[in-house]
Amino acid sequence: MSSPPSSSDGGAASSSFALLHPRVQRWVWAQGWKELRDIQETAISPIQGGTRDVILSASTASGKTEAAFLPICSRLAEGAGGSVRAIYIGPLKALINDQFERLEGLCEGLGIPVHRWHGDVSQGHKTRLLKFPSGILLITPESLEALFIRQGPALKGLLSALEHVVVDELHAFIGTERGCQLQSLLHRLELLLRRKVPRVGLSATLGDMSMAADFLRPGAGGEVLLLTSPSGGGELRLQLRGYRTQEPDAQRLVGAASSVDSALAEDEQTADVHAIGAHLFQTLRGTHNLVFANSRKNVELYADLLRQLCEQEQLPNEFFPHHGNLSKELREEAEAALKARQRPVSLVCTTTLEMGIDVGSVQSVAQVGVAPSVASLRQRLGRSGRKGGPATLRVYHQEAELTDISPLPDQLRVRLLQSVAMLELLLVGWCEPPSATAFHFSTLVQQVLSLIAQYGGVKASEVYSALCPQGPFSRVSPEDFVRFLRGLGQGELLVQSTDGTLLLGRVGERIVNHYSFYAAFASTEEFRLVSAERTLGTMPIDQPLFVGMFLIFGGKRWRVLAVHLEDKVVELEPAPGGRVPQFEPGSIGGVHDRVREQMRTLYSSGLVPRYLDARAQDLLQEGRDTFKRWGLAERDIVTAGGGVHLFPWVGDAVLHTLELQFQARDMPAEVLGPVLQVTGTQGEVETALRSFVAAGPARAESLTAQVVNMAIEKHDAFVDDTLLARDYAARYLDVQGAWKASQRLLRTGGGNAVSLPPG
Repeated sequence: MSSPPSSSDGGAASSSFALLHPRVQRWVWAQGWKELRDIQETAISPIQGGTRDVILSASTASGKTEAAFLPICSRLAEGAGGSVRAIYIGPLKALINDQFERLEGLCEGLGIPVHRWHGDVSQGHKTRLLKFPSGILLITPESLEALFIRQGPALKGLLSALEHVVVDELHAFIGTERGCQLQSLLHRLELLLRRKVPRVGLSATLGDMSMAADFLRPGAGGEVLLLTSPSGGGELRLQLRGYRTQEPDAQRLVGAASSVDSALAEDEQTADVHAIGAHLFQTLRGTHNLVFANSRKNVELYADLLRQLCEQEQLPNEFFPHHGNLSKELREEAEAALKARQRPVSLVCTTTLEMGIDVGSVQSVAQVGVAPSVASLRQRLGRSGRKGGPATLRVYHQEAELTDISPLPDQLRVRLLQSVAMLELLLVGWCEPPSATAFHFSTLVQQVLSLIAQYGGVKASEVYSALCPQGPFSRVSPEDFVRFLRGLGQGELLVQSTDGTLLLGRVGERIVNHYSFYAAFASTEEFRLVSAERTLGTMPIDQPLFVGMFLIFGGKRWRVLAVHLEDKVVELEPAPGGRVPQFEPGSIGGVHDRVREQMRTLYSSGLVPRYLDARAQDLLQEGRDTFKRWGLAERDIVTAGGGVHLFPWVGDAVLHTLELQFQARDMPAEVLGPVLQVTGTQGEVETALRSFVAAGPARAESLTAQVVNMAIEKHDAFVDDTLLARDYAARYLDVQGAWKASQRLLRTGGGNAVSLPPG
């Protein structure tokens, strides 16, 4: 190629391209690029200027990495030694490894060294970087935390000439403990260097760009330049396939080969699972794909089923599991096989492959079950449709066969309607804004201990000044910080010397010296479930527990009698009456108000999306028929199956708030998707709602008295109970929304109780 790339509109030579260093220009020519992509064009000038914070939001595989590093490398091309000049922070080691390979190719001819730093990098490589700092450093937040503690004040020399910080997969950090840790580290980095370092955020999924800007530069989000690529609107192929559980004729409906038919017949109770597996096998075999199965259990289930089908057809296995519990070697082997393209490979995975790990282009993406969110669907879909091909998404959805005693949520097909609502919102370009309401006291514990370890001791006023007023913990008042420090002192995490210096206490030293300290998040703990002194099994508990709530375990409904936090034991009794609803519990606060509003719109409309197969259309119509039969277009309160069902059509945060308000009145309540089921009569429920309205918005922190295990995050056990309640309320409750929902429910309650059979 003898001429520079032109602008993306096909016009004259790119003026932005001319700003790049000549050696960077030659690298672009060597790639055979005919033009820069729009996000690359617009990013060059502001990033190369070296003074502005910038967010680049564009679809997956749109060239965001090059958009950031073409101008950064142009700045670094003349003299990249003496200090690390740019830091790239990624959420996954595998992503860092991929970007390392990409950047090495770009930087090889520019004389810019590229370094990796994470747990799998040899100590020899790390030692050489510490002795001869230079170029670009790719690192995780946890490894950057370790550098602060282990290098202490010497870190300033390592980063003395730092010019840029790039944060990849920005959306994955917003609203999380890990994201708060990252904000703190970036703030401490600038305090160490005593100057501002421009930040560049990269993301394919940002529901609220202004909130993302506030996250990238807390307190000055309005000054962040937001660059969004309009491209990525290529062809989309979408299908939602419906399945009924325990269906006797699944073999014929799938139309599978005889060997697959025999597999389907093995277990009639899971005929829908076998039918989904058979369709995945027939559709995906011979190509490269990603199958998102939501849980690790389902990943193993479908990966094993698909492997068996390969063996029955006497074919080499094409399907491999990929989740966080697998060893690094197994995960990387699966990723490498998909990326190599030497043979057909499909990975059955959890959220681990939502991130930008380079597994190359895949022909399609499959989603088994309800996706966690619209943003998650958008991120997953972005893994398909690269290199000009269509983006293909298949959603496999299971619904229970209805009987005379089916729970009302199953009759309404709420799971199917939620999937359709999410797809409709995906098609119009909406996704959930990230949450930024938490106080993050758990991460504040970690950052206080880290600062003390970094400097050997600090004054309380210095810690507050460094982390709170202009830092990531700006919501923490001086009074709350004093209470917070007293709690850490009582827990022996820190002690105070006679001159007021904070030092690590006995427990604090043990925590900081443990290898797990650098991570702000903790693995979900397993609780033992017991009924009548008989152990039922164990399950991970990362949701709030309170006496009177319901759990689903082993295909049965149970009511919580007691929770013993120290022993990690939950006492249960069989829940009275009713079948187990098929709607699986999601995370508290997980579903947004907009999704529930879209569900109600779908129930009331006659829209039949073209992407639904015949069975999914039937299931949709069944849900609408139930919606109409119960008069839910006119009323939002009905009595069914021995309980009162409330339909406020709001997100999980409001539903959880209402749930706790009823629990506080000794009225057992249970969130089932969009439905809040309350034990009692309709009159009793409406009386309770009137009291909620009359009292005004509830005190959020008082509602947390119902919750036994508020200490969910890693260091919550060391946080003062009052502060912990405040953090829980900020994360998971919406008292204003619950107050308004109570008013709407009373206006549309429906008067007399209504009780109709399902048929």
